[in-house]
Amino acid sequence: MSPQVALNKSRALEGIHGVHLVPHSPFTVEEINQHESFHSSSCQTSVVGASQLLVLQRVWQQRPSCLRPIRCSLHGDRSLGETIVNVLTSIPFVAIGLQTPRKNLNCKIYANSLIGVGVASSLYHVSRGSMRKYTRWADYTMIATATVCLSRALRDENSKLLMAVSALALPIQPLMVSAVHTGMMEVAFARRALKDPNLKMAHNMHKMSSLLGAALFIADDALPQTPFLHAAWHLAAAVGVATCNKLLE
Repeated sequence: MSPQVALNKSRALEGIHGVHLVPHSPFTVEEINQHESFHSSSCQTSVVGASQLLVLQRVWQQRPSCLRPIRCSLHGDRSLGETIVNVLTSIPFVAIGLQTPRKNLNCKIYANSLIGVGVASSLYHVSRGSMRKYTRWADYTMIATATVCLSRALRDENSKLLMAVSALALPIQPLMVSAVHTGMMEVAFARRALKDPNLKMAHNMHKMSSLLGAALFIADDALPQTPFLHAAWHLAAAVGVATCNKLLE
């Protein structure tokens, strides 16, 4: 049908009562509006989702250091003499492990873990280059393992959930695991010392060595250029660990 004929027919229909012609179908307009509305809604949803994702990323990036994976420091052992001293002051942990009471399986595991602490520390201090970050991680992890083993040796009734969470967190958060189980050990030591006067002297020595060790640990991290701070921390920590053997006798 030609455009002219269609135009004539439309004019002819305009005169009929009840007939109203519109130039465009309302359904087409409505369909377009619905499509535009859906597209606008999808865009808004995408924007909101992207903004929420950015917020979550910022929160995750600003999480405290205790929730972050361990970052191994490569500082320390700036001279051969410092390396030798650090290795020599790691040996006491092996000696303490050999002298730790082995009256049951948990005590044996703890004693062997102390030997592992001395070996891991020595390997870290003699390592160089890219291997250093891996041996540092092993050093931290072995220390945390020893604190878990001591906690188990002192209290066989520890929560299975706590032990499971500690085992899972060991590879990525050894410092946090060490803090939790060291705190549990300190509480147990204080309670035992109150009940047993024979433990009072050992507990006092343990408190002094622990406070000194904590101060040296912080100083070693804050003043990495100061030589032999790390070795001093080794000795203070060794005294603190040795006094814990009184709890296993």
